[in-house]
Amino acid sequence: MCGISGIIGIQSSAEAGPVLDRMNEAIAHRGPDDSGGVVEAGVALGQRRLSIIDLSCAGHQPMISPDGNLVLIFNGEIYNFLELKQELKEYPFQTQTDTEVILAAYKRWGRECVHHFNGMFAFVLWDKAAGDIFIFRDRLGIKPLYYYQHDNLLLFSSEVRALLSSGYVPRKLNKAALSDYLRYQTVHAPETMVEGVKMLMPGHGIHIKNGAYTFFQYWSPEKNYSREAEGKSYQEIKQNVQQLLLSAVERRLIADVPFGAFLSGGIDSSAIVGLMSQVAKKKVKTFAVTFEEEAFSEAKYAAAIAKKFNTEHTEIRLTPNDFLGLIPAALKAMDHPSGDGPNTYVVSKVTKEAGITMALSGLGGDELFGGYDVFKRMLTLQKNQWVAGLPLAARKLAGQAIHTLKPSVASAKIDELLRLPSWQLNYTYPITRQVLSDAYLQKLTNQSKLEPNRVQQLVAESRQLQALQPHKLPLLSQVSIAEIGTYMQNTLLRDTDQMSMAHALEVRVPFLDYELVEYVLGVPDEHKYPTSPKRLLTESLGDLLPMDIINRPKMGFVLPWQNWLKEEMFSFADQKLNNLGDRSAFNADELKELWSKFRRGDATVTWSRIWYLVVLENWLEENEIE
Repeated sequence: MCGISGIIGIQSSAEAGPVLDRMNEAIAHRGPDDSGGVVEAGVALGQRRLSIIDLSCAGHQPMISPDGNLVLIFNGEIYNFLELKQELKEYPFQTQTDTEVILAAYKRWGRECVHHFNGMFAFVLWDKAAGDIFIFRDRLGIKPLYYYQHDNLLLFSSEVRALLSSGYVPRKLNKAALSDYLRYQTVHAPETMVEGVKMLMPGHGIHIKNGAYTFFQYWSPEKNYSREAEGKSYQEIKQNVQQLLLSAVERRLIADVPFGAFLSGGIDSSAIVGLMSQVAKKKVKTFAVTFEEEAFSEAKYAAAIAKKFNTEHTEIRLTPNDFLGLIPAALKAMDHPSGDGPNTYVVSKVTKEAGITMALSGLGGDELFGGYDVFKRMLTLQKNQWVAGLPLAARKLAGQAIHTLKPSVASAKIDELLRLPSWQLNYTYPITRQVLSDAYLQKLTNQSKLEPNRVQQLVAESRQLQALQPHKLPLLSQVSIAEIGTYMQNTLLRDTDQMSMAHALEVRVPFLDYELVEYVLGVPDEHKYPTSPKRLLTESLGDLLPMDIINRPKMGFVLPWQNWLKEEMFSFADQKLNNLGDRSAFNADELKELWSKFRRGDATVTWSRIWYLVVLENWLEENEIE
């Protein structure tokens, strides 16, 4: 696990060298153990290393093949590197690293090597003899890769800040992406908040040769989901899911550093800890951030799981004020604005301080196994498609009446749903995670017409791709793909990467093992229907989890943000919102009215609809974005 940076197209080494140094320094927090760089022939490649496998200096990067022809920089982990190493015995291995296995695999299979890797990664491989450069990002988008292309110049890095530090990237707001952020608290790849800076899409690569850039896709859930579950009994499917999960966890326990697991006491993290206890060669270390206030604390659930699996459990008890005190540092660590990052920052900080360098997380379980309310909601809407066939005027009246009688975020979304031209997934799903309605955003930003809804585009593109396949995906799998391709990849995974790597902590996510994802997406709805919380997951695990964990209320990471923004954080939030209102992209009066409604306790303006605007302004100021 590390950070990588590079420049292609600057012919002068004297010019490229200092630029690469600045980029490398900007991501020093990602790799405190080592740094390196290669600058020659219009190519500059740099890396910061966090040593996880083979801690010796043999793992130094850029890594060069024995014949001097291949140069590699790599961020991530290849979990099946030991099996691949056995298959690639003809290669003269010099290290025990997974990095070197990428070189060996490329030597054997060329660009097709990426299909052989099970892992999380972003890597750049330069084949000097052939004049080829390949850039790859992993299938599910666990590891980031940002780039800036202008004429024949290409800069890339694990973080936006490294690109900005280069001096080549204008610090300008991407106005087209602003609508996306205001709708969804994030910007969906390939766009970012900085004009000209893009994010390589998951499952994609770039081939560079003779100054020409070719972008290609090597994996997608729509094309690569498995049909193995078809025709199998529920019992067989459960056995397959259990084995795939166990293998996913076992693969992710390979490390030469102290490791553990985040444990909230929810289904996903408890399942990971339970499976770890079955395959780990030593006692599992677990970490739970808990709160003294009973309303916010999941301590009793985490403690019960730790006791059941006899883990070495560390309970890190915080008061809300402890958490509050860490928010400024969390905001400073934010590489790209997000409405939901400080939680991960705090958990990562205390875990790293407890001596852990790598931790497993239950991220992805909800998206894959139908753990969110949106899965039930989409099934309900599908069963009631006839409502969308009623006259629009009648639907509008009904929606307006519901929202007027009981003003709230939920009633506002019902009103929006009743105004839709269709209840197909690409119309209904985007509303579920939208923060502010388009009608309101037009007033907030003084725009008569907003940019197209990016989530709607992504879901529509996914459905078009599915339509080209010979077999139709189950509805719940379609919702999973929508969740994975939007909220999970562009909020949860981005936050996990930027906030954990701020502390040089590697986080591994077994639920996103691509073999498990491919299999579960092919499971029919009748085996996943959410009659109980994540039924397929919990029943595949047999009696691994206690029933009080399976049936416990879903809490999430709850904190008193509503009060903080009105009291302890009032001055900070007020200043940031005033500054945001001074920007030409916003209507200052409308922004002040939104802030006023929140302070008055208006049910239609929750804290999250304020906080992400505060985050945006803070990020713009920190990064000097015009």
